[in-house]
Amino acid sequence: MNEAAFLGGLAALGFHMLLIFARLGSALMLLPGLGEVEVPTNIRLLLALLIALLVLPVLQPGLPVVPETPAALLRLLAGEIAIGLWLGTMARLVSIALAQAGQFLALFIGLVSPLQGDALFAGQGTAPSRLFGLLAVIVLLGTGLYAIPLRAVVASYPVLPAAGPLPLGAGAEAIAEAVAASFNLGLRIAAPLLVGAVVGNVALGLLARIAPQVQVFNIAAPGQILLGLALLAALAAPLLAVWLQAAEARFLSLPGLR
Repeated sequence: MNEAAFLGGLAALGFHMLLIFARLGSALMLLPGLGEVEVPTNIRLLLALLIALLVLPVLQPGLPVVPETPAALLRLLAGEIAIGLWLGTMARLVSIALAQAGQFLALFIGLVSPLQGDALFAGQGTAPSRLFGLLAVIVLLGTGLYAIPLRAVVASYPVLPAAGPLPLGAGAEAIAEAVAASFNLGLRIAAPLLVGAVVGNVALGLLARIAPQVQVFNIAAPGQILLGLALLAALAAPLLAVWLQAAEARFLSLPGLR
């Protein structure tokens, strides 16, 4: 092999590495478990670089050649970044469902007012929401479920090839469906406490009608919170099991794994 051929092969290798890193790196910014905001950005980028190095020999034969113009190169990189962000968002919505359930639970048991910073929602959230968000990370890392969406990103090249057309319409529909599914899952997880809250409020309403001179709701507020927390502690394990089963099914339905 002469020097020109060697340099050409090295340039192609670097270009293919850049393509894989663009998709993996953008996805890893959002993937649940590995892409949490608590993990430093440089650590996530280094992890994406290492994974790209590992999968480069497998994916390189299906990657396009180096574009002839800088504009074509930029379009190709932008498409890879968009695909990575789309896949990461699809997986992230599954993880957010558990934090949404925590928000619903806080509303049902009367813990809406004590707000604290929540990095997951980039604003303020309740203590149960933050707790459930951290539990989602612990469960994903402890069970190894975080590897499924990561495998989906690597396996997405046959379905969404580099330099191929971006399925904007289908992608938008998939995001809308994932948002609805995430909200539905969070509400299903919080449903037991919703039923308990409805029954409790109905009982308090009847007591208020019987003794209108007594501030029933103000007196019962601490008891409502205590009973809600006790019920949450009793149901935490089954609720996590429901979310884990649903999360695994949603992860396995990601493009590339179906």
